[in-house]
Amino acid sequence: MTTRTPLLAFSAVAALMVGVSLPDSEARTWTQAETGRKIEADFVGVEGDQVVLSVNGKPAKVPLKQLSEEDQAFVAEASAKVSGETAGSAVNNGKDWPKWRGADGSDIAPAEGIKDEWPDGGPSQLWVYDGAGMGYSSFSVVDGTLYTMGTRGEDVYVVSVDTADGEEIWATKISEDDQQGYSAGWGHGPRSTPTFDNGKIYALGPKGELVCLSAADGSKVWSKNLVDDFGGKWGGWGYAESPLVDGDKVVVGPGGQDAGIVALNKETGATIWKATDVKPGKAEYASIVPTEMHGKRQYIRLFESEVVSVDAETGEVLWRTEWPGKTAVIPTPIVDGNEVFITSGYGVGCKLVRVSEGGETEDVWVNKEMKNHHGGVVKIGDYLYGFSDGAGLICQEWDTGEMVWNEKGQGKLIKGAVHAVGDQLVCLNEDDGTVTLVDASPDGFEMHGQFQLSPQSENRNPKGKVWAHPVIVDGKLFLRDQEYVVAFDVKKG
Repeated sequence: MTTRTPLLAFSAVAALMVGVSLPDSEARTWTQAETGRKIEADFVGVEGDQVVLSVNGKPAKVPLKQLSEEDQAFVAEASAKVSGETAGSAVNNGKDWPKWRGADGSDIAPAEGIKDEWPDGGPSQLWVYDGAGMGYSSFSVVDGTLYTMGTRGEDVYVVSVDTADGEEIWATKISEDDQQGYSAGWGHGPRSTPTFDNGKIYALGPKGELVCLSAADGSKVWSKNLVDDFGGKWGGWGYAESPLVDGDKVVVGPGGQDAGIVALNKETGATIWKATDVKPGKAEYASIVPTEMHGKRQYIRLFESEVVSVDAETGEVLWRTEWPGKTAVIPTPIVDGNEVFITSGYGVGCKLVRVSEGGETEDVWVNKEMKNHHGGVVKIGDYLYGFSDGAGLICQEWDTGEMVWNEKGQGKLIKGAVHAVGDQLVCLNEDDGTVTLVDASPDGFEMHGQFQLSPQSENRNPKGKVWAHPVIVDGKLFLRDQEYVVAFDVKKG
C-alpha cells in the first residue's frame, strides 16, 4: 500500500506554523523522512495510522510513515506510555484495544507490522477458544489478555482469555439470562463489548446489569441495574451499547423517561449526574461517543428519534437533532470536528450534521446511500466505508454524501461488519463468515485476500448470523461466532 499525495499533510501542518512560536517545553521538532523538512508541534495522539499534532491550538494529522525513524520511535514510546497509564484511552497503539471501536473510537487499527496481503486460504490460524458462550459481544484486548462476554446455560459471563494461546484465565457470572423480556429470536446472549480501564472491566448485560470487575481475577467491584436503578427501558433486543469510561466516569444510556443518559463514578458506581432532560423511551443500541466540540467536552448518543449531546460535567443537553429511526437504531455515530455522521438501517439512510458554537444544528446533507444496519462505518481520510443494505460494501464521500463506489463481491460482500487497519478494511460477510481484505480507497475496489471463518457454531440460532465485529491487535485478527473465538496470525514477517 502507498500513501496517496504523501507530502500534502506535512505541508499543511507546516503552513499552520507560519508566524507561530511555541515554547520548547510544549513542542518538539518533527522531521519529514522524505524531504528532511522540519516543523515544531505538540504531540496529541494517534488515530489509526495518523499522528495528531497541535499547531497553535489547531489539530493536524500526518501519516506516521511520513515521519523520520526518530519521530516514529517517539510516537511508539508515547503511545505505549499512555497505554500503560490509561489502557490507551487516547490512542490506538497497535498493542491494545481497550474498548468498542478502539481507544480513540475510530475503529482503525495501526497498519505497522500488519500484513497488507493475505495468502491463498487466508492467514494461518493460531488458536480456537470454545468457551465464550452464546452472544454477539466483540473484544477488548489489553496487555495480551482478551475480554468478551457470553451466555453459558442461563447465566451471562464476562470471560478473560490469554491471547498467546487461547487459554481461559477467568470467567465471572454477572447476571442471569433466561431469554425472557428481550427478543432472543435471532440468538440470545450479550451484544455489548466490555471496556477496560485502569485495571478494571466494565460490562453491560442484555437486561441492564452493569458491572465493574477486576481485570486481574474477575472479582466484582460494584454493580448497578439500568432498569431497577435508573428507570431504564431496553430496546426489543435488550441492551447492546458498550460502556464509556471517560476520566472518573462510566457513562451509559439507560433510556426510559427518567434519565436517558447517566454518569457514574467508575470506582464506586455512585451517581455523578443524570441527564433528566433526555427522555428517549427505548434505549436502542448505539454507544456513546465522547468528543471535544467548540471547546466543550460532551457525550453524543443516538436514540430512535434523535441524536442528543450532553455536557460531560453536568449532563445538561447541549444540542439535539432529529432522527427518523425505525425498528432498531444501532451504528455508533462518527464525529469529526463539529460534524456528526449518523446512519441506521431498515431503509432509514444517513445524514451529516453540522453543530454551531451556539448549539444550533444544520443538516449538511441527507440521503439513503448508506443504510447501515449494525456492521458499523469507518471514516478514513475524507471518505466513509461500510455495508449499506442492498448495495453491499460502499465508499461514500463525507462532504457531499455521494456514493463513490459499491461492491458485492460475488455474494461475499453483501452485508456485515467492517474494521479498518491503516488504509485497508477487514470485511466480515455475516451470512457465511467470509472475511475479505480490501483497500479503503476512493479510487475503487481492490481485494487483497479472502477466507472463510472456521469453525462456526452449530449452536447459533437459525436466524442468527456471524455478527460479532472483528478486531486486529498486536498482530492477531480476532473473529467470533458464538462460543468460538478464533485468532489468526496477520503479523508481517
